[in-house]
Amino acid sequence: MALIVGAKTFDRLFAGIHFDELDGDILFVYAKDEETAAQVEDNFSLHIQIIAANILKREVNIVMVLPKQFVH
Repeated sequence: MALIVGAKTFDRLFAGIHFDELDGDILFVYAKDEETAAQVEDNFSLHIQIIAANILKREVNIVMVLPKQFVH
């Protein structure tokens, strides 16, 4: 992701991000706060989806980026 978004954006948005679980075809990702979660989901969920599918060798159709307070 750092190569795609650049160092400054990566440090701002992806510091502390947690890729939690794949439930069916939904990847749950947790960001540090609600604003960061919204920015990551709006701007980079497609990139995350493609990269995760390649790494996991599974279909990822939805990337849900939530603030860490929603971690189960």
